[in-house]
Amino acid sequence: MATLQAQSHIFSSSSSSPSGQRKLRASLHVPVNLRTKVVSLPKLNLGGLSLRQDDTATSLTQPPRPTTASEDEHLVSKIHAILDAVADRAEMHAIIGAQRNDWNHLFTNSINAISLTASLMAGISSIPVGEAAPHMLAFKLSSVILFTAATGMMLITSKIQPSQLAEEQRNATRLWKQLGRSIETTLALRAPTQRDVDEAMEKVLALDKAYPLPLLPGMLEKFPEIVEPTRWWPKSQRKQSPQAGSNGWSHELEEEMRGILRVLKAKDEQQYITLGQLVLNMNKTLAISGPLLAGLAAISSGLIGSPALGPMPAFLGVIGGVLATAVHTLEHGGQVGMVFELFRNCAGYYRRLQEEIESNLGETDVQKRENGELFEMKAALQLGRSLSDLKGLASYASPSCEDEDMKEFAGKLF
Repeated sequence: MATLQAQSHIFSSSSSSPSGQRKLRASLHVPVNLRTKVVSLPKLNLGGLSLRQDDTATSLTQPPRPTTASEDEHLVSKIHAILDAVADRAEMHAIIGAQRNDWNHLFTNSINAISLTASLMAGISSIPVGEAAPHMLAFKLSSVILFTAATGMMLITSKIQPSQLAEEQRNATRLWKQLGRSIETTLALRAPTQRDVDEAMEKVLALDKAYPLPLLPGMLEKFPEIVEPTRWWPKSQRKQSPQAGSNGWSHELEEEMRGILRVLKAKDEQQYITLGQLVLNMNKTLAISGPLLAGLAAISSGLIGSPALGPMPAFLGVIGGVLATAVHTLEHGGQVGMVFELFRNCAGYYRRLQEEIESNLGETDVQKRENGELFEMKAALQLGRSLSDLKGLASYASPSCEDEDMKEFAGKLF
């Protein structure tokens, strides 16, 4: 230590000398045992960072990230691909919906014109103007041909129900656009995850199944045995909520949701199922009656002029054609198939809300539910009610309340 202090004193004295031309060499002699000794540093943990000492170098490492930038870009590319497909589906359904709506008007007007013309020809051919009148056979054959053509066209339109097809495409267009907006909202709020991609794919496949584009085969059943609500959503999946505490849920809110659920099942969904069944039976009757009356008119027109039957064939031909026109106008001009599809979609609308409520109430861990306050607001918007109106439905959750005691419906939109 004395040697170090002396050499340091000499170096400082020489460097401050006024001559400035003398050059001194100061040497620092370190013992060999100090130069070869390795100083070991303890391992430090600094918020996930570790400092490690090796024999040659000290390295700073950190734990691997859950996803890399390339993986994030890959997920964004996937979600954008799904978004492009959703936009394309919405446009396709809109175009096809307009086309099938035009079909409905075209078939309705054409069949009515053909049926009325055939009825007129049947009436003219029955007018006695002399023996072997040359025009009688021409009018009679024309009437038979037109009635036969009208019968075939009525059978086709009764099978495919163009007005119902148009309603399916209109509703599908709305749902595809809704899905696209949902995906865009996810992209605007945060970076997408693999779960977002999987859920979007499931929703796309569910919508494709609910509203197919092909006419034949793959067309939805137009006259089902049992009316079921339309299902265009995948099986509900509970989402992990990032909030802590009660997550917006309380005992009062749970009772409120149970009351809403009970009213939806007993009143809203059941109402549209009943109405749908009623309209379906009416549509079945009209779909059978129209072609049957037109076929009867075609047969009767062929028998006009038969001495054994007298004026009866002409009467049945004219009256049958007029009745067939009236029935077909009521069925397709009144768009009975569209009304049935509308009721079935409304029942599906309330069925979906029921499953969302059941999914949240069935989860015992409150943290795994959707935020209660947000879910309550969404339910109010879907039912067309205010938050205070929803609280009034909590009384229906009581077991003592019978279904007959429910005086109001949960939804006010439909």
